[in-house]
Amino acid sequence: MGVLDLSAYELTDEHRELASFVRAFADERVAPQAYEADRTKTLPLDIVAEMGEMGLFGLPFPEDYGGQGGDYVALGLAIEALGRVDQSIAITLEAGVSLGAMPVFRFGTDEQRAQLLPDLLAGRALAGFGLTEPEAGSDAGGTRTTARRDGDDWVINGAKQFITNSGTAITRFVTVTAVTGERDGRKEISTIIVPAGTPGFTVGPAYDKVGWHASDTHPLTFTDARVPAANLLGERGRGYANFLSILDEGRVAIAALSTGAAEGCLEAAVDYAQTRQVFGNRLGSRQAIQFMLARMQLRVHNARLAWLHAARLHDAGQPFGTAASIAKLTASDAAMDNARDATQIFGGNGFMNEYPVARHYRDAKILEIGEGTTEVQLLVIARALGLAG
Repeated sequence: MGVLDLSAYELTDEHRELASFVRAFADERVAPQAYEADRTKTLPLDIVAEMGEMGLFGLPFPEDYGGQGGDYVALGLAIEALGRVDQSIAITLEAGVSLGAMPVFRFGTDEQRAQLLPDLLAGRALAGFGLTEPEAGSDAGGTRTTARRDGDDWVINGAKQFITNSGTAITRFVTVTAVTGERDGRKEISTIIVPAGTPGFTVGPAYDKVGWHASDTHPLTFTDARVPAANLLGERGRGYANFLSILDEGRVAIAALSTGAAEGCLEAAVDYAQTRQVFGNRLGSRQAIQFMLARMQLRVHNARLAWLHAARLHDAGQPFGTAASIAKLTASDAAMDNARDATQIFGGNGFMNEYPVARHYRDAKILEIGEGTTEVQLLVIARALGLAG
């Protein structure tokens, strides 16, 4: 079960069984292909299909749509288990749930849910969420992509960047935020479903990223892309507000992913310290290394407590936004710090891509940026203290 025993975290029997099940899958199926997938920058769709067959993409959704009827603790445990060995696979699951299927489930019509959710929850299809633009991300006011009504259609023009799961062979659609008018002197932003293959919808070449090499990420452009008016997702003008309402859930999931990455670094560093010989003794016999490993374990423990707390608040129907930001900040810091320390413990070997700690070192930085930067999390926490500015 890893360096930290999950039995210490007051999980239900079902949650422990799920964690054990996914961790075994991660060790036996995901870890052996992680290096090659990273090297070739290829998302292994066979692994995605297996995850779908296991029900991972449907964990927090009702059985009515093919989901597992689980909760966010269950989803977090699955994402953490995958992030421990391969962050690219973990983010594929996280984005597939939080950014692909969840907006449809939360805000879609009965027809949209019935049409789109079964394949998404079974892992037969993926979907992306197009929010970020060259001039807009956290700042909704910077959104420049537009959608105008033309009879029974929306005509979309603009560009999006850094969109996950947007260009795979099984990507079914992308939900995009677009300016659909003006309300009270401010941009009216709505969300619209754009199916893959829509004329005028172009998926650009995959990014040459620092990390998450096997995660599918592309820029998107829309040039008079025409979709039916019925593809509006949720109420017109509520697009950005709706996205913000599910963003906290995504932060909990990213915190779980970060915790997994931090634990993966810890496990690798402990194993290396126990076997590496320096000056006739095990590396782990040196107090300086012991203290580094102890701090790494402390970070994993605190990160897991933080995301579990936020997930349990969510599952209980209680306010969890501040807890989600605390979890995301705590866990992303833990992942980055543990990746740095693990690489240091490995020495020159840690700079070689064949070792997982090198991949974690490259991958971990984005955890401090995606789903709201470190600075955004600090702002959310400060506002919760009544320090609005």
